[in-house]
Amino acid sequence: MSIKDILLKKRSGDALTDAEIEFFVHGFTGNRIPDYQASALLMAIYFQGLNKKETIALTQSMITSGEVLDLSSIRGIKVDKHSTGGVGDKTTLVLAPLVAAAGVPVAKLSGRGLGHTGGTIDKLESFRGFHVELTKEEFLEQVKSIGIAVAAQSANLVPADKKLYALRDVTATVENKSLIAASIMSKKLASGADAIVLDVKCGDGAFMKNKKEATELARLLVDIGNSMGKKTMAVITDMEQPLGNAIGNALEVKEAIETLRGNGPKDLQDLCIAMGAQMLLLAKAAKNEGEAKKKLQRLLSNGKAFGKFKEFIVAQGGDVGQAEKTELLPQAHIQHIVTAPKSGFIKSIRAEGIGNAAMLLGAGRLQKGDAIDLSAGIVLHKKAGEKIKIGEKLAILYTNNESKLAEAEEKLLAAYSFSPAKPKNTPLILGKVI
Repeated sequence: MSIKDILLKKRSGDALTDAEIEFFVHGFTGNRIPDYQASALLMAIYFQGLNKKETIALTQSMITSGEVLDLSSIRGIKVDKHSTGGVGDKTTLVLAPLVAAAGVPVAKLSGRGLGHTGGTIDKLESFRGFHVELTKEEFLEQVKSIGIAVAAQSANLVPADKKLYALRDVTATVENKSLIAASIMSKKLASGADAIVLDVKCGDGAFMKNKKEATELARLLVDIGNSMGKKTMAVITDMEQPLGNAIGNALEVKEAIETLRGNGPKDLQDLCIAMGAQMLLLAKAAKNEGEAKKKLQRLLSNGKAFGKFKEFIVAQGGDVGQAEKTELLPQAHIQHIVTAPKSGFIKSIRAEGIGNAAMLLGAGRLQKGDAIDLSAGIVLHKKAGEKIKIGEKLAILYTNNESKLAEAEEKLLAAYSFSPAKPKNTPLILGKVI
């Protein structure tokens, strides 16, 4: 078997065998196949595609390129969640303690973010002293002890994905559903959960720009998980405008805490209740969706979800005082109010435009080594469908870099469109795939 023969076969549009895919993945991960040949195969896959069988084989080979976490020593059904990413998406910060408070163990490995804002791990570093690096033994013991741990992914977990993604990023081969699905599911399946709930974002601020594309990706993700013996389902959710009001690391942590206290934005709370209900159902912790939602709502109302969050912060070395008094979280020196340029209704808010404005302020990174300003970002004071008057507060920009304010404000205002009439509401949850 040779990589040249595999290249020729895929270039011609033929399906690769499981053995050929494993040969490529393990050969590339082990530095036996050079970047130029791997790039050529990725481009052939981009144009010729992979069928479902090939995509499952690619996922399996990526999983076996490194360590697979064994969660069997933790009692109960372990349910993981994953979002395909969006602007203002801080659901893990709410969902993990909320579901753990309902008695379902949450053992979650998360990454750092590229783009508009940091990932879950970056956001958690808003707490002084918070340990994102846990040994496997520490990780498992913490879940057994308090029912929740969220830690950085080990370098030994799916090393093939790290190498392949870096190459896809520089060869314009990121936007391929099979490659996206294999990347997502290899990490989820290697993380050891018994079941997986996926949040597939759809719209301006997401990879998938319309419902048809999002549904196709969701179907593929679910089929991969189920084919490997993991009960998997997906919720397709709207990402035309940012989720919640806060975009930026410490700002999103503050909003997540408000949600855990029962005072968060309605869209964020509704999504967390909907996703959490599916997690409880897969864990057999509720008889039906209605019961699951009532249980989660009760945990937000009675303070137990926030109590679990504080317990989690303490367990990983974080300063719990910052959770109790969110004004102690990182604060930007500059807070700039942006006002509405006209009166009427907000017709739409382009999520991607808001995300780009937040990144300009310092909330995100373009390259993995880039520094993030944890205090930077945006808080929206008006969302789509709301009425506004000229000169009324639209948003606040938070930054420590005054030189970027004017450009960020320009991008933010360009993301808004206005209408004299109230626009039709777009539902947050667009569908489910099981």
